[in-house]
Amino acid sequence: MAINTDKNSYTVIFAIIMVVIVGSLLAGFASGLKPMIKANERYEKQQNILYAMGINNNEGDNDVEFIGTDVVEDEFKKYITKQYVIQGGEVTENDEAYLIDIKKEATKAKDPNYKRKLPLFVGEKDGKEIYVMPVRGKGLWDAIWGFVAVDKTMTITGVYFDHKGETPGLGAEIKQRYFMDDFTGEKFLDGGEFEGIDVAKGNNDPKNTDKTDNEVDALAGATITGDGVTAMLRKDVKMYVPYFKNLNE
Repeated sequence: MAINTDKNSYTVIFAIIMVVIVGSLLAGFASGLKPMIKANERYEKQQNILYAMGINNNEGDNDVEFIGTDVVEDEFKKYITKQYVIQGGEVTENDEAYLIDIKKEATKAKDPNYKRKLPLFVGEKDGKEIYVMPVRGKGLWDAIWGFVAVDKTMTITGVYFDHKGETPGLGAEIKQRYFMDDFTGEKFLDGGEFEGIDVAKGNNDPKNTDKTDNEVDALAGATITGDGVTAMLRKDVKMYVPYFKNLNE
């Protein structure tokens, strides 16, 4: 018996069958790709942490080139000597601290009874110990984040910033070398007390040679993104101050 394809019921049944088939295929692809996606997320975090430490493939003055994914895990193990989790004043070693989602931790911390987990990475480069902290905040349009590397006095040795949806040529410039490099040498501690670092307009130091003013030059046309970087550093880095004060006692 021939099937009457003109009936509405045929169209509905056909559509349901196609949805089930396509949905099953997509679910299968997603499941198969999940390990690769997780691996790429892991590599990216390792690359970002190492970049903040100054471990990268930069050649020119304006390059932002990461260590390749084919070697990043080995380089991470080579340069990162310890990983810590700071929680409620307690410091414990954790070899997978870099996998902690600080966005989720910030959400959990809205509960006053929850003790937020703070990842901290300790590395060594050129015979010097370097400490790397993750930071996350809000730009003009969406999230901004990064990693800040400091020495034991909380003087910045390097940073890496990134964003989800800042304006190209304006706020998106936070991930360019000329902006990130300005933070090197800036200090979070002044006389033992925490001071933030402001992304400031009109700071009369466009080349950022003054490393005692707690300021870097703002990005033209990106005031809100710059304010987001200022707030991000002040809010997240401040949580690590007790650790560094204990370190320097």
